[in-house]
Amino acid sequence: MGMFCFQCQETVKNKGCTIKGVCGKDERSSDLMDLLVYTLQGLSIYAEKADSLDKKYGVFTCQALFSTITNANFDEDRIADLIKKALTLRDEAKAKARISQEGLHDSAVWSADTKEDFIRKSLEVSPLSYSDNEDTRSLKSLMLFGLKGLAAYTEHAAVLGFYDEEIFKFLYKGLAAITKDLSADELTALVLETGANAVKAMALLDKANTQSYGNPEITKVNIGVRKNPGILISGHDLKDMDELLKQTEGTGVDVYTHSEMLPANYYPAFKKYEHFVGNYGSSWWHQNQDFGTFNGPILMTTNCIIPIKDSYKDRIFTTGMTGYPGVKHIPDRKEGGKKDFSGIIQLAKSFQPPQEIETGEIVGGFAHSQVIALADKVVEAVKSGAIKRFIVMAGCDGRQKTRSYFTEVAESLPKDTVILTAGCAKYRYNKLPLGDINGIPRVLDAGQCNDSYSLAVIALKLKEAFGLSDINELPISFDIAWYEQKAVAVLLALLHLGIKGIRLGPTLPAFISPNVAKLLVEKFDIKPISTVEKDVQEMMAGR
Repeated sequence: MGMFCFQCQETVKNKGCTIKGVCGKDERSSDLMDLLVYTLQGLSIYAEKADSLDKKYGVFTCQALFSTITNANFDEDRIADLIKKALTLRDEAKAKARISQEGLHDSAVWSADTKEDFIRKSLEVSPLSYSDNEDTRSLKSLMLFGLKGLAAYTEHAAVLGFYDEEIFKFLYKGLAAITKDLSADELTALVLETGANAVKAMALLDKANTQSYGNPEITKVNIGVRKNPGILISGHDLKDMDELLKQTEGTGVDVYTHSEMLPANYYPAFKKYEHFVGNYGSSWWHQNQDFGTFNGPILMTTNCIIPIKDSYKDRIFTTGMTGYPGVKHIPDRKEGGKKDFSGIIQLAKSFQPPQEIETGEIVGGFAHSQVIALADKVVEAVKSGAIKRFIVMAGCDGRQKTRSYFTEVAESLPKDTVILTAGCAKYRYNKLPLGDINGIPRVLDAGQCNDSYSLAVIALKLKEAFGLSDINELPISFDIAWYEQKAVAVLLALLHLGIKGIRLGPTLPAFISPNVAKLLVEKFDIKPISTVEKDVQEMMAGR
């Protein structure tokens, strides 16, 4: 077995990728990612015991974990560089820690000099202890993958200058805990604490985004093209979006969003740019098709990037924690500075306009502030019976044909239901002609996957408006699509908030053991998706 990875939904046979990742990563990059996490555990063992640490340790931990999530970084040289930096910071933290080296997990004490040393070391270690029993390993996996997701959201906020020291401390605590011999009850508590910190991370990012760029507004987004050359920006990083729009202004180059960058169209700060055209294409796994027809250069700001085709390899750029071998990487901004997008802008001018693949508009911008502004209208629609039920269909899109389930659910729901969504799962139904209810669109898109926080805030506000004591008393059902570790963090956040009866699909995570699955069912009533007909019937009945 050359590698083992089961952190995403599309893992082979829902058991684990052992030769090459379905995502495209190979054995070497997979092993290096495992070693990076292992090294972060060593850093965290010391950081947890230090009286105080500069935020650079926490920010780096978030960045490094972010680089290991699915479809983020395929560049083994950059991962090796992160390992080197982790070792340096580990040794700095060691000097500040109130701890002896005796009895420490080996991740705290090893060292290496070259990438080949790292490769050899990666064959000896794992970020998870395989001496653990199946259930212990399952709980540690659930926590680790949740940590990766909340680290990614925390890194997004840090880019905008927003930090939470308590989240950093929990990351150290969680990573260090994975090296320890803990009981199932202790690990279960840590899993739920991961959910609590995921809520903090998403709230922090919501604050960072809205204070920087304003509250999202109801917006009609163009999905056609214009006659100017363009740049296509994908991923999640709004600061990259901001700087790209400023640097392209007056150049004759248009800017289009792709996949999870679609919600950038909803922010007031970006609407003022006349060369900001709208959205092009669909979700992340359509990249080869969308990037091929776009003609111009593409900027990948974060996950999700897939193996790149030669047809556009010379016009795709990565930045931030995203990387791919042989692809030009735009360096991070220096403190107080900005990224330099002049190269990608100059390249764009040499291309023909994008090929038109569709026309029309899609509507979004229903984050919590906008929906709360409509609260009276929504509450009245519920009280009058015009809206019978809300269905939360947030999460991720993916390649599997079984994900057509989410399209069919949207089409099958009665016309007196409203779909609340966030994340790229929306592309399964956000272009369907589902109509509206008394002027309220039947698909309310809150934004990116991290904006699932908005859906929780909306639910809590509706609970308050209806005078209910329990969020589960609302006429609301959760039918969640998951793919990668950000979605795991969102799931744990929803569990922390006490939401029960979540349907999860298209498959349950491979890293969930039968006993842990039983625990989640008994404690939270989590259930796998079933048939469209059965699930729609049960959701409408409040089951």
